[in-house]
Amino acid sequence: MKWGVVLLPLALAMTGCATVSDINQSLPTMSVISGKKPHEYAQCLSEKLAGSRGALQIEPQKDGMRVIVPQKFSSGPAAVFDIENRSGGSSIKLHERISNVPIRPHDVRNAATDCISG
Repeated sequence: MKWGVVLLPLALAMTGCATVSDINQSLPTMSVISGKKPHEYAQCLSEKLAGSRGALQIEPQKDGMRVIVPQKFSSGPAAVFDIENRSGGSSIKLHERISNVPIRPHDVRNAATDCISG
């Protein structure tokens, strides 16, 4: 019964609706530089997250790309990657919807880290 008391508020918090602009207003949970060009990094994310998420929404931006990652179990965005072109690669900022919840899926963050190099 104790687990139900702990998990119910967490489940309710995770099902709330958020928009891309809401997510982008939060502080980035990751800010890194990669040797990959924005389209290469976005392609890597698509491949890494194919098994755990639905299709990613990839949008060209003025200086790079924006990748919107869907939630696992409900509609709406879970994370937003802003990938900007820079000489020799790209700068990447990851904004996550539930960044302040310690018990959350880490597939997005793992994919972000795995795609930095290689």
